[in-house]
Amino acid sequence: MSIRAVVWDVDDTLFDYTTADREGMRGHLVAEGLLEGYGTAERALDRWREVTDRQWARFSAGEITFEGQRRDRVRVFLDRPELTDAEADDWFRSYLTHYEAAWALFPDVLPALDALAASHRHAVLSNSSIHVQDHKLRVLGVHDRFETILCAAELGVSKPEAAAFLAACDALELAPHQVAYVGDHPEIDGRGAADAGLLSVWIDRYGGTATVEVPPGRHRIATLAELPAILGADTRFGAPSTFG
Repeated sequence: MSIRAVVWDVDDTLFDYTTADREGMRGHLVAEGLLEGYGTAERALDRWREVTDRQWARFSAGEITFEGQRRDRVRVFLDRPELTDAEADDWFRSYLTHYEAAWALFPDVLPALDALAASHRHAVLSNSSIHVQDHKLRVLGVHDRFETILCAAELGVSKPEAAAFLAACDALELAPHQVAYVGDHPEIDGRGAADAGLLSVWIDRYGGTATVEVPPGRHRIATLAELPAILGADTRFGAPSTFG
């Protein structure tokens, strides 16, 4: 049976999270007078991403709340475990001001959504919280493109668990084999969607893992321009895959 809906990841799939996060943190550290303490801007930004990934893994594993991972990111990054929740929240809110100023969609997102608007239904499944992603998609001007927005913090289960992907299928009232999932992480998104029975599409925007073999039944693309061809959509949007 043909694919009837596309479920999307948000960060680093639709939204250029990596750029916004790094530029937001750079601006925040400059404003706080903390940048020099890390030696170089790149060292500070790499440290922030390392801490973020570690705390996010704890949240995904159910070891900590969404708010807790934010607070611990601040405490570990600043090496100040004594910070109260209120102090950590204040620091993170200041960072968010700079982070949100750098928000942007990837340039291939609107053309892809336009090309698939008539042929496929659309939804979001994110490992974040609905408060964060609902606001983000509204600011980026694409919230109304999606029938439903599901997030791990509210679902109580996160990708790559099959239950997360199946919850999205249930919300659309479609069987998994009628749904494609598009995300940027080869394991969390790519393997998770495939194991749950969805058509798995991994967008490898930066090509850093181009030599990694993609298992049969999964797809890797470099740009969303390649997506309509994979879905069998009747559109002129797209180009041959650079990965083969």
